[in-house]
Amino acid sequence: MAAQISPSILSCDFAHLADEVARIRNADWLHVDVMDNHFVPNLTLGLPVVESLRAAAETPLDLHLMIEDPDRWAPAYVEAGAGSVTFHVEAATAPVRLARELRHQGARAGMALRPATPVEPYEDLLGELDMLLIMTVEPGFGGQKFLDLCLPKIRRARQLIDRHGLDLWLQVDGGVSAETIERCAEAGADMFVAGSAVFGADDPAAMVDRLRGQAERATGRTAQA
Repeated sequence: MAAQISPSILSCDFAHLADEVARIRNADWLHVDVMDNHFVPNLTLGLPVVESLRAAAETPLDLHLMIEDPDRWAPAYVEAGAGSVTFHVEAATAPVRLARELRHQGARAGMALRPATPVEPYEDLLGELDMLLIMTVEPGFGGQKFLDLCLPKIRRARQLIDRHGLDLWLQVDGGVSAETIERCAEAGADMFVAGSAVFGADDPAAMVDRLRGQAERATGRTAQA
């Protein structure tokens, strides 16, 4: 599939959220990080802001829940307007049941893995998902440096997806920029979360196009290799 860019609003100016979102209408998704100060040491936004964002933005919302007990809370984010909801497998009690519930409610179901969490134990779950998120930084804060040690895991995840013939998006989140996105694409990722790289640019929309172009060119090189 074509590369998709999901800018993380964690890096935007929250005092002018609607204006910030309007600057990146060419994005494929809006990545929304929900943190509860328990699963990760940071507290961000919740359901009311997601509902307001859904009313203000035409771009679909890509929710990343870095929270405890996603089995209980994740479905409410579909009701709030999320088009995709990703939970952390490290926090979920019944990930298959949760993924099925999210899909039943009409959202794409995503599952996230911390950098140290291997993908292989969850091979049998991949068919229950619409997206697998490989974290390339420790979750909790934006602006962190990309962890190259995650690239082999991205490759292994792509191999598992292809082996089973799954229509499963492979997302990377953390330190994605013009300097790192090509390595992620060559490893097999096709959906990219970029926060500070987009909102820190003079022209965020132009940066979205640049990142998408870089990823697609890198994917093309991999296909020809």
